[in-house]
Amino acid sequence: MDRRMLARLSAIVFVAIAITATAIEMTRKDEAPASPPARAVRPADDPLREGQLRCQELGQKAAIDAECQRVWAESRARFLGRAPASPSSHDRR
Repeated sequence: MDRRMLARLSAIVFVAIAITATAIEMTRKDEAPASPPARAVRPADDPLREGQLRCQELGQKAAIDAECQRVWAESRARFLGRAPASPSSHDRR
């Protein structure tokens, strides 16, 4: 068997496998997940969320806003699972 024939045979086998895999994938039905993914439930009137939105609207000015610094500290504490620190501990100036 010469190299040319081997190359053609390899190409034919590769194409046949690719077509078979495509056909199997196209005929497979999508399975619905057993249960919906768990989501954190947030109350609509979450004051922390409202503070975050306010700080987002401030843009660059939020970096010097004391209320935004308090909101960010509380957000970090909530994310990390810690109790929020007292407001006096945030005054480093």
